[in-house]
Amino acid sequence: MFYVISAIYVLVCLFLLLVVLLQQGKGGDMASAFGGSGSQAAFGARAGATILTKATTIAAVLFMLGALALAILGRRGPGSVVSGTSAPAPAQTPAAQTTPAAPASDATPESPAAQTTPAAPPTPVTPAAPPPADAPAPATPAP
Repeated sequence: MFYVISAIYVLVCLFLLLVVLLQQGKGGDMASAFGGSGSQAAFGARAGATILTKATTIAAVLFMLGALALAILGRRGPGSVVSGTSAPAPAQTPAAQTTPAAPASDATPESPAAQTTPAAPPTPVTPAAPPPADAPAPATPAP
């Protein structure tokens, strides 16, 4: 339904563009647009309604109604592109993983290979040491 209304809306837009461009202009300069052409009307002399002005009015009304219909139909659509998918599984941290045990055929309960050792904790990163006191100071550019 949305795509049918969208196609009709595009056709109405093209028709409105064509009808507006086919109409004849009212005057040459700004003075004629504001009553400078000698008539008492505010925007120039009023001509009779032609077929183009009636078509323009109808196309403009269809344009506004189409925009309103597409806005209402577009709002009722899905809220998100990923609305039907499930959330991803949480990632495991490296500290939570255990080391694999040795194969059971080679190990006996008394041998140290049969016992699993826990993973070593990560080593902390130490900051860089300050320069020694007898080191030369960094050079600063002269102004």
